[in-house]
Amino acid sequence: MAQDNALPMLSAQPVQTCAWWSRSSMRLGVLVVLAVLSVVAFMTLGVEADWAFVLQHRGTKALTMLVVACALGMSTVVFQTVTHNTILTPAVMGLDALYLFLQAVLVLVLGSVGVVGLGVYPKFGLEIVLMVALSVALMRWLFTGNSRSLHLMLLVGMVMGILFRSMTSFVMRMIDPNEFATLQDRMFANFNTIHSQLLWPALLLLAVGAAYFWQRRHVLDVLALGRDAAVNLGLDYQRQVLRLLVVMCAMVAVSTALVGPVTFFGLLVANMAYQWMGTRRHQWVLPAAVLWGCVLLLAGQVVLERVLGFNSALSVVVEFVGGLVFIYLLVRKGKQ
Repeated sequence: MAQDNALPMLSAQPVQTCAWWSRSSMRLGVLVVLAVLSVVAFMTLGVEADWAFVLQHRGTKALTMLVVACALGMSTVVFQTVTHNTILTPAVMGLDALYLFLQAVLVLVLGSVGVVGLGVYPKFGLEIVLMVALSVALMRWLFTGNSRSLHLMLLVGMVMGILFRSMTSFVMRMIDPNEFATLQDRMFANFNTIHSQLLWPALLLLAVGAAYFWQRRHVLDVLALGRDAAVNLGLDYQRQVLRLLVVMCAMVAVSTALVGPVTFFGLLVANMAYQWMGTRRHQWVLPAAVLWGCVLLLAGQVVLERVLGFNSALSVVVEFVGGLVFIYLLVRKGKQ
Protein backbone atom coordinates (compact mmCIF):
# COMPACT_ATOMS: atom_id res chain seq x y z
CA MET A 1 0.00 0.00 0.00
CA ALA A 2 2.89 2.36 0.76
CA GLN A 3 4.24 1.89 -2.75
CA ASP A 4 0.80 2.50 -4.26
CA ASN A 5 0.51 5.77 -2.31
CA ALA A 6 3.95 6.86 -3.50
CA LEU A 7 3.07 6.49 -7.17
CA PRO A 8 0.82 9.57 -7.36
CA MET A 9 3.48 11.65 -5.62
CA LEU A 10 6.17 10.55 -8.07
CA SER A 11 3.94 11.13 -11.07
CA ALA A 12 2.95 14.59 -9.81
CA GLN A 13 6.52 15.90 -9.90
CA PRO A 14 6.88 15.80 -13.72
CA VAL A 15 3.47 17.48 -13.99
CA GLN A 16 4.59 20.30 -11.68
CA THR A 17 7.81 20.67 -13.66
CA CYS A 18 5.88 20.93 -16.92
CA ALA A 19 3.51 23.49 -15.40
CA TRP A 20 6.46 25.59 -14.15
CA TRP A 21 8.14 25.36 -17.55
CA SER A 22 4.94 26.45 -19.31
CA ARG A 23 4.46 29.36 -16.92
CA SER A 24 8.04 30.57 -17.43
CA SER A 25 7.70 30.21 -21.20
CA MET A 26 4.46 32.20 -21.14
CA ARG A 27 6.01 35.00 -19.11
CA LEU A 28 8.99 35.18 -21.44
CA GLY A 29 6.61 35.16 -24.42
CA VAL A 30 4.78 38.18 -22.97
CA LEU A 31 8.09 40.03 -22.79
CA VAL A 32 8.83 39.12 -26.41
CA VAL A 33 5.47 40.59 -27.45
CA LEU A 34 6.09 43.76 -25.44
CA ALA A 35 9.55 44.15 -26.99
CA VAL A 36 8.18 43.68 -30.52
CA LEU A 37 5.41 46.22 -29.89
CA SER A 38 7.97 48.67 -28.53
CA VAL A 39 10.12 48.26 -31.65
CA VAL A 40 7.11 48.73 -33.96
CA ALA A 41 5.95 51.81 -32.06
CA PHE A 42 9.42 53.34 -32.08
CA MET A 43 9.94 52.71 -35.79
CA THR A 44 6.51 53.82 -37.08
CA LEU A 45 4.85 56.40 -34.80
CA GLY A 46 4.96 59.98 -36.02
CA VAL A 47 6.58 59.24 -39.38
CA GLU A 48 6.10 62.24 -41.65
CA ALA A 49 9.21 62.17 -43.84
CA ASP A 50 10.52 59.64 -46.33
CA TRP A 51 10.14 56.11 -44.95
CA ALA A 52 13.55 54.95 -46.13
CA PHE A 53 15.33 57.78 -44.32
CA VAL A 54 13.22 57.46 -41.18
CA LEU A 55 13.65 53.70 -40.93
CA GLN A 56 17.40 53.98 -41.47
CA HIS A 57 17.75 56.72 -38.86
CA ARG A 58 15.50 55.07 -36.30
CA GLY A 59 16.89 51.63 -37.10
CA THR A 60 20.35 52.81 -36.04
CA LYS A 61 18.98 54.10 -32.75
CA ALA A 62 16.98 50.91 -32.19
CA LEU A 63 20.05 48.72 -32.77
CA THR A 64 22.06 50.88 -30.39
CA MET A 65 19.43 50.48 -27.69
CA LEU A 66 19.45 46.74 -28.32
CA VAL A 67 23.23 46.68 -27.81
CA VAL A 68 22.93 48.61 -24.55
CA ALA A 69 20.03 46.48 -23.28
CA CYS A 70 21.81 43.23 -24.06
CA ALA A 71 25.23 44.30 -22.79
CA LEU A 72 24.13 45.88 -19.51
CA GLY A 73 21.24 43.49 -18.82
CA MET A 74 23.26 40.28 -19.20
CA SER A 75 26.39 41.74 -17.57
CA THR A 76 24.50 42.87 -14.48
CA VAL A 77 22.81 39.48 -14.05
CA VAL A 78 26.17 37.71 -14.35
CA PHE A 79 27.85 40.18 -11.98
CA GLN A 80 25.13 39.77 -9.36
CA THR A 81 25.34 35.99 -9.66
CA VAL A 82 29.10 35.98 -9.12
CA THR A 83 28.94 38.43 -6.20
CA HIS A 84 25.72 36.92 -4.73
CA ASN A 85 24.26 40.39 -4.32
CA THR A 86 21.31 41.81 -6.26
CA ILE A 87 22.01 45.46 -5.43
CA LEU A 88 25.45 45.62 -7.05
CA THR A 89 26.14 46.69 -10.63
CA PRO A 90 29.30 46.48 -12.78
CA ALA A 91 29.70 50.22 -12.17
CA VAL A 92 31.38 49.38 -8.85
CA MET A 93 34.40 48.19 -10.88
CA GLY A 94 35.07 51.84 -11.76
CA LEU A 95 34.51 51.49 -15.54
CA ASP A 96 32.13 54.45 -15.76
CA ALA A 97 34.52 56.64 -13.77
CA LEU A 98 37.45 55.60 -15.96
CA TYR A 99 35.43 56.48 -19.08
CA LEU A 100 34.68 59.96 -17.73
CA PHE A 101 38.32 60.49 -16.76
CA LEU A 102 39.46 59.42 -20.23
CA GLN A 103 37.08 61.88 -21.89
CA ALA A 104 38.34 64.70 -19.70
CA VAL A 105 42.00 63.89 -20.41
CA LEU A 106 41.40 63.70 -24.17
CA VAL A 107 39.69 67.09 -24.24
CA LEU A 108 42.43 68.60 -22.04
CA VAL A 109 45.30 67.25 -24.13
CA LEU A 110 43.86 67.33 -27.66
CA GLY A 111 41.04 69.83 -27.42
CA SER A 112 37.61 69.32 -28.96
CA VAL A 113 39.01 69.64 -32.48
CA GLY A 114 41.74 67.12 -31.72
CA VAL A 115 39.26 64.64 -30.26
CA VAL A 116 37.21 64.83 -33.45
CA GLY A 117 40.35 64.46 -35.54
CA LEU A 118 41.38 61.38 -33.56
CA GLY A 119 38.83 59.36 -35.48
CA VAL A 120 35.83 57.31 -34.42
CA TYR A 121 37.40 53.86 -34.53
CA PRO A 122 40.70 54.70 -32.73
CA LYS A 123 38.80 56.47 -29.95
CA PHE A 124 36.28 53.62 -29.63
CA GLY A 125 39.05 51.03 -29.51
CA LEU A 126 41.13 53.04 -27.05
CA GLU A 127 38.24 53.37 -24.62
CA ILE A 128 37.42 49.66 -24.73
CA VAL A 129 41.05 48.56 -24.38
CA LEU A 130 41.72 50.83 -21.40
CA MET A 131 38.55 49.86 -19.54
CA VAL A 132 39.05 46.14 -20.08
CA ALA A 133 42.77 46.36 -19.27
CA LEU A 134 42.03 48.10 -15.96
CA SER A 135 39.44 45.48 -15.02
CA VAL A 136 41.66 42.52 -15.96
CA ALA A 137 44.64 43.95 -14.06
CA LEU A 138 42.46 44.52 -11.00
CA MET A 139 41.02 41.01 -11.10
CA ARG A 140 44.32 39.23 -11.67
CA TRP A 141 45.92 41.22 -8.87
CA LEU A 142 43.25 40.64 -6.23
CA PHE A 143 41.27 37.58 -7.23
CA THR A 144 43.60 34.89 -5.95
CA GLY A 145 41.03 32.23 -5.11
CA ASN A 146 40.48 32.73 -1.39
CA SER A 147 36.99 33.44 -0.13
CA ARG A 148 37.62 37.13 0.64
CA SER A 149 39.40 38.15 -2.55
CA LEU A 150 36.18 38.84 -4.48
CA HIS A 151 34.96 41.24 -1.82
CA LEU A 152 38.38 42.90 -1.70
CA MET A 153 38.26 43.31 -5.49
CA LEU A 154 34.85 45.01 -5.26
CA LEU A 155 36.09 47.30 -2.51
CA VAL A 156 39.20 48.31 -4.45
CA GLY A 157 37.05 48.82 -7.56
CA MET A 158 34.81 51.26 -5.69
CA VAL A 159 37.83 53.12 -4.30
CA MET A 160 39.32 53.39 -7.80
CA GLY A 161 36.00 54.70 -9.06
CA ILE A 162 36.08 57.45 -6.44
CA LEU A 163 39.69 58.19 -7.37
CA PHE A 164 38.90 58.49 -11.09
CA ARG A 165 35.92 60.77 -10.38
CA SER A 166 38.09 63.02 -8.23
CA MET A 167 40.74 63.15 -10.93
CA THR A 168 38.04 63.94 -13.50
CA SER A 169 36.86 66.89 -11.41
CA PHE A 170 40.45 68.12 -11.15
CA VAL A 171 41.01 67.83 -14.91
CA MET A 172 37.73 69.61 -15.64
CA ARG A 173 38.95 72.63 -13.70
CA MET A 174 41.98 72.83 -16.00
CA ILE A 175 39.99 72.69 -19.24
CA ASP A 176 39.37 75.81 -21.23
CA PRO A 177 35.77 77.05 -20.66
CA ASN A 178 35.15 77.02 -24.40
CA GLU A 179 36.01 73.30 -24.47
CA PHE A 180 33.90 72.43 -21.44
CA ALA A 181 30.64 72.19 -23.40
CA THR A 182 32.15 69.45 -25.56
CA LEU A 183 33.17 67.48 -22.48
CA GLN A 184 29.83 67.98 -20.76
CA ASP A 185 28.01 66.30 -23.63
CA ARG A 186 30.15 63.18 -23.12
CA MET A 187 29.39 62.88 -19.42
CA PHE A 188 25.90 61.46 -19.96
CA ALA A 189 24.58 58.63 -22.07
CA ASN A 190 23.18 59.87 -25.39
CA PHE A 191 21.01 57.74 -27.67
CA ASN A 192 20.33 60.50 -30.21
CA THR A 193 23.81 61.23 -31.60
CA ILE A 194 25.31 57.83 -32.40
CA HIS A 195 28.10 56.97 -34.81
CA SER A 196 26.47 54.36 -37.04
CA GLN A 197 29.87 53.00 -38.15
CA LEU A 198 30.49 51.82 -34.58
CA LEU A 199 27.42 49.60 -34.53
CA TRP A 200 28.93 46.70 -36.46
CA PRO A 201 32.03 46.23 -34.27
CA ALA A 202 29.83 46.71 -31.20
CA LEU A 203 27.34 44.11 -32.44
CA LEU A 204 30.17 41.69 -33.18
CA LEU A 205 31.66 42.03 -29.70
CA LEU A 206 28.19 41.84 -28.18
CA ALA A 207 27.35 38.63 -30.05
CA VAL A 208 30.54 36.96 -28.83
CA GLY A 209 29.93 37.97 -25.21
CA ALA A 210 26.24 37.06 -25.24
CA ALA A 211 27.01 33.65 -26.78
CA TYR A 212 29.59 33.00 -24.06
CA PHE A 213 27.15 33.90 -21.29
CA TRP A 214 24.44 31.73 -22.82
CA GLN A 215 26.85 28.82 -23.17
CA ARG A 216 27.76 29.19 -19.48
CA ARG A 217 24.19 29.57 -18.23
CA HIS A 218 24.30 26.23 -16.38
CA VAL A 219 27.67 27.14 -14.86
CA LEU A 220 26.07 30.37 -13.63
CA ASP A 221 23.30 28.32 -11.99
CA VAL A 222 25.97 26.39 -10.09
CA LEU A 223 27.84 29.58 -9.13
CA ALA A 224 24.59 30.98 -7.73
CA LEU A 225 24.66 28.20 -5.11
CA GLY A 226 27.79 29.71 -3.56
CA ARG A 227 31.52 29.14 -3.69
CA ASP A 228 31.58 26.08 -1.41
CA ALA A 229 28.73 24.33 -3.21
CA ALA A 230 30.27 25.08 -6.62
CA VAL A 231 33.66 23.68 -5.57
CA ASN A 232 32.05 20.57 -4.06
CA LEU A 233 30.24 19.99 -7.36
CA GLY A 234 33.61 19.94 -9.16
CA LEU A 235 33.58 23.44 -10.66
CA ASP A 236 36.87 25.27 -11.18
CA TYR A 237 35.57 28.29 -9.31
CA GLN A 238 38.44 30.73 -9.78
CA ARG A 239 38.87 30.15 -13.50
CA GLN A 240 35.16 30.29 -14.28
CA VAL A 241 34.60 33.47 -12.28
CA LEU A 242 37.62 35.21 -13.81
CA ARG A 243 36.49 34.41 -17.34
CA LEU A 244 32.95 35.56 -16.66
CA LEU A 245 34.16 38.82 -15.12
CA VAL A 246 36.48 39.55 -18.05
CA VAL A 247 33.67 39.04 -20.59
CA MET A 248 31.33 41.10 -18.41
CA CYS A 249 33.80 44.00 -18.30
CA ALA A 250 34.26 43.82 -22.08
CA MET A 251 30.50 44.05 -22.68
CA VAL A 252 30.09 46.96 -20.25
CA ALA A 253 33.03 48.70 -21.93
CA VAL A 254 31.40 48.30 -25.36
CA SER A 255 28.13 49.80 -24.13
CA THR A 256 29.87 52.66 -22.30
CA ALA A 257 32.12 53.52 -25.23
CA LEU A 258 29.12 53.47 -27.60
CA VAL A 259 26.61 55.71 -25.77
CA GLY A 260 28.22 56.77 -22.49
CA PRO A 261 27.83 55.70 -18.84
CA VAL A 262 24.48 54.32 -17.66
CA THR A 263 24.95 53.37 -14.03
CA PHE A 264 21.60 52.06 -12.76
CA PHE A 265 20.05 50.69 -15.94
CA GLY A 266 21.43 47.18 -15.49
CA LEU A 267 20.29 47.10 -11.87
CA LEU A 268 16.78 48.06 -12.93
CA VAL A 269 16.32 45.48 -15.70
CA ALA A 270 18.02 42.66 -13.76
CA ASN A 271 15.71 43.01 -10.76
CA MET A 272 12.69 43.35 -13.05
CA ALA A 273 13.75 40.07 -14.69
CA TYR A 274 14.03 38.33 -11.31
CA GLN A 275 10.60 39.50 -10.20
CA TRP A 276 8.88 38.83 -13.52
CA MET A 277 10.24 35.34 -14.10
CA GLY A 278 9.98 34.26 -10.47
CA THR A 279 13.19 32.24 -10.73
CA ARG A 280 16.96 32.72 -10.72
CA ARG A 281 17.70 30.15 -13.41
CA HIS A 282 19.78 31.90 -16.03
CA GLN A 283 18.16 30.33 -19.06
CA TRP A 284 15.13 32.45 -18.17
CA VAL A 285 16.64 35.46 -16.40
CA LEU A 286 19.24 36.35 -19.05
CA PRO A 287 16.78 36.76 -21.95
CA ALA A 288 14.23 38.39 -19.64
CA ALA A 289 16.76 41.06 -18.63
CA VAL A 290 17.55 41.78 -22.29
CA LEU A 291 13.87 41.99 -23.22
CA TRP A 292 13.04 44.27 -20.30
CA GLY A 293 15.93 46.49 -21.35
CA CYS A 294 14.57 46.73 -24.89
CA VAL A 295 11.08 47.54 -23.62
CA LEU A 296 12.28 50.25 -21.23
CA LEU A 297 14.60 51.96 -23.73
CA LEU A 298 12.38 51.80 -26.81
CA ALA A 299 9.06 52.45 -25.08
CA GLY A 300 10.69 55.15 -22.94
CA GLN A 301 12.04 56.88 -26.04
CA VAL A 302 8.58 56.77 -27.63
CA VAL A 303 7.06 58.39 -24.53
CA LEU A 304 9.73 61.09 -24.46
CA GLU A 305 9.34 61.86 -28.17
CA ARG A 306 5.55 61.63 -28.55
CA VAL A 307 4.24 62.58 -25.08
CA LEU A 308 6.88 64.82 -23.51
CA GLY A 309 8.27 66.26 -26.72
CA PHE A 310 11.97 65.70 -25.92
CA ASN A 311 11.66 67.65 -22.68
CA SER A 312 14.11 65.29 -21.02
CA ALA A 313 16.91 62.91 -21.99
CA LEU A 314 16.13 59.21 -21.80
CA SER A 315 19.32 58.43 -19.88
CA VAL A 316 18.36 60.94 -17.16
CA VAL A 317 14.95 59.33 -16.70
CA VAL A 318 16.43 55.80 -16.64
CA GLU A 319 19.06 56.82 -14.09
CA PHE A 320 16.40 58.49 -11.92
CA VAL A 321 14.13 55.43 -11.91
CA GLY A 322 17.09 53.09 -11.45
CA GLY A 323 18.32 55.17 -8.51
CA LEU A 324 14.90 54.92 -6.86
CA VAL A 325 14.95 51.14 -7.33
CA PHE A 326 18.45 51.01 -5.84
CA ILE A 327 17.29 52.92 -2.74
CA TYR A 328 14.24 50.65 -2.42
CA LEU A 329 16.41 47.52 -2.61
CA LEU A 330 18.76 48.91 0.05
CA VAL A 331 15.87 49.70 2.39
CA ARG A 332 14.21 46.33 1.82
CA LYS A 333 17.45 44.44 2.38
CA GLY A 334 18.11 46.42 5.54
CA LYS A 335 14.76 45.30 6.98
CA GLN A 336 15.40 41.61 6.29
